[in-house]
Amino acid sequence: MSKVAVSEPVSVWQLGAPLGEGPVWVERDQALWFVDIKSHKIHRYDPATGGTRSWDAPGQVGFILPIQSGGFVAGLQTGLARFDERDGSFTPICSPEPDKPGNRLNDATVDSLGRLWFGSMDDSEEATTGAIYRLSAEGNCVSASPLCSITNGPAVSPDGKTLYHVDTLGGIIYACDIDDAGMLVNRREFTRIPFGEGYPDGPTVDSEGCVWVGLYMGWGVRRYSPAGELLEEVKFPVSAITKIAFGGPNLKTVYATTANKHIAPGDLAKEPHAGDLFRFEVSVPGQKGMLIREGV
Repeated sequence: MSKVAVSEPVSVWQLGAPLGEGPVWVERDQALWFVDIKSHKIHRYDPATGGTRSWDAPGQVGFILPIQSGGFVAGLQTGLARFDERDGSFTPICSPEPDKPGNRLNDATVDSLGRLWFGSMDDSEEATTGAIYRLSAEGNCVSASPLCSITNGPAVSPDGKTLYHVDTLGGIIYACDIDDAGMLVNRREFTRIPFGEGYPDGPTVDSEGCVWVGLYMGWGVRRYSPAGELLEEVKFPVSAITKIAFGGPNLKTVYATTANKHIAPGDLAKEPHAGDLFRFEVSVPGQKGMLIREGV
């Protein structure tokens, strides 16, 4: 594994988001998209101009990922919906958990075949009711993992054979094999982050197959080898880093979403950039982002 040279993280959009999440670099418009779950917002950041734009979602929105034919899939509390940025509309696709009104969708990825994988969680962050799902070719939500309280990820290895997902409250990152039928098998512990070092949040996999994970209440992000060995840690001036995404023309610019909902109002002055969008540079690129292919 290459040693990653890293620049210091800097704030590029002072949002003060309660729960910024789900950053994704969208190559077709050379922009960074992400959400603020608790403010019911979808955000777009254009690094070339510094321009920003935001849309209102009809409730909590856990992620947004681009579709090959145009538009996006958004993960709402009520289920998956197609989002059209041109008019701000949301069209329902399917709901994986109509019997769990206390759950919401949280974090997602697209694998090398263009399949959407996503997670759910208990919105109160207590009950063990969350799981990982895959959107099937028929437009159904297929359950693909055991239950846990807060799912984060998933993220997929460069060869498309391994899926990683996080049990945030348990402090565990799991690895699973993706079989030929698109199901998760051979689930095993990839690595465990000790309590007191931060809660593992959203994972992302770089071009060398190393797993980056944001640390909620851990003041940084960590990079692990494909064998689960801690390689590096990037420190931030804020305590809750939720997820990173690789972007820019060479995929060596890293964007990181952060949160401030855990900070008491009287203590926000201690972390003035909590909830901002951050950027730093690395020497090892990420993977090219995949587009959701319908009917796969």
